[in-house]
Amino acid sequence: MSNLKAIQSLKHYLVGGAVRDKLLNRDVYDRDWVVIESTPKEMLSLGFSQVGKDFPVFLHPETKEEYALARTERKQGEGYTGFICNADPSVSLEEDLIRRDLTINAMAMDDSGKIIDPYNGQNDLNNRVLRHVSDAFIEDPLRVLRVARFAARFHEYNFTIADETLLIMQKISNSGELATLSGERIWQEMSRSLEEKHPEVFFQTLRECHALEKIWPELNALWNIPNPALHHPEVCSGVHTMMVLQQSVKLSSKISIRFAALCHDLGKTLSPKETLPKHYGHEKSGLPLVEKICNTLKVPNQIKSLALKVCQFHLHCHRALELKPQTILTLFNNLDVWRKPDEFEDFLIACEADAKGRMGFENIDYPQAKYLKKLYIQASKVQAQSFVEQGLKGIEIKTAINNEKLEAIEKLSIELKH
Repeated sequence: MSNLKAIQSLKHYLVGGAVRDKLLNRDVYDRDWVVIESTPKEMLSLGFSQVGKDFPVFLHPETKEEYALARTERKQGEGYTGFICNADPSVSLEEDLIRRDLTINAMAMDDSGKIIDPYNGQNDLNNRVLRHVSDAFIEDPLRVLRVARFAARFHEYNFTIADETLLIMQKISNSGELATLSGERIWQEMSRSLEEKHPEVFFQTLRECHALEKIWPELNALWNIPNPALHHPEVCSGVHTMMVLQQSVKLSSKISIRFAALCHDLGKTLSPKETLPKHYGHEKSGLPLVEKICNTLKVPNQIKSLALKVCQFHLHCHRALELKPQTILTLFNNLDVWRKPDEFEDFLIACEADAKGRMGFENIDYPQAKYLKKLYIQASKVQAQSFVEQGLKGIEIKTAINNEKLEAIEKLSIELKH
């Protein structure tokens, strides 16, 4: 018997998200399989390659899809890694499925298309409910973030979290177990949520189950901070931040812009109570808080860079039409627009999301972005070559470039305002 025929004869089942998404008529991108009544030795003999040492997961020799031996897990120690795995050939499909997080992820499908559904996942799928499979749910703190991510992903299908599941998520959050999660693992769930159509649901869910105050206390604190009602009819800074996030989704698919939306007003949590609802200097005071969360979660440098710039300079962008040419040139230099024009474009989009992320402001025009972009294009035409040809050197060239860029900005800004 050839290896492919032998592989086909394995007792294997499509499991998890692939089955769920098939039933929801969503596109299936990743397919995971469970194999019962087999051993690592047999899998390796059939040409599979093992992934890691701790779990019996193998890659198919041709498709490279993941095939995992059916396993049970027993909690030992803290966190999401503190489990002992048993992949004995006697472990049944039902025993494997019960260790999964949600009932909608605990279904399997055989080659004939028959659904194996021991924990009523189809019923919860039809009723649009996110419900934990078993009491073992409480053993893994990562599941709090995973359920929040699924709540964001399936918000458009009107899914809700079962009351008893939300209660367990609150217990996990209050137990201190979230502190065992690495920053990288939290960022992995957060960044995947930021790719969804409704990432705000991820953060609202974490706040509802008391997890946000543990993993990002500064963001959580925004819900208690008021804004001036004239510019922010929604008043609450937390609500505003979620509205900005929603607007960023409408304007761009980039995670960096969406993350910047979350970070732009963190400094408001440091505003003295006696000055509220005004927030003097919140842009600069927010920078250490952006640095802190980026360092904690090991946020990629490119994403961190934009978040810091949006935090520090978003009010400059909003007031662009009032700024003096010299202030605009300084802004361009601080934003490093000459070397990072794409990031400048992202900065403008994030600022537009901030302007529109307010109750009743959702459809306003944002001429500031167009204005700054035109000034940048005009100023970027100034090149060093002509000054080199004049015989200027070093600092003289830099000064001459700055002067000519300033002149270009002054001239065009007058034209644009008339």
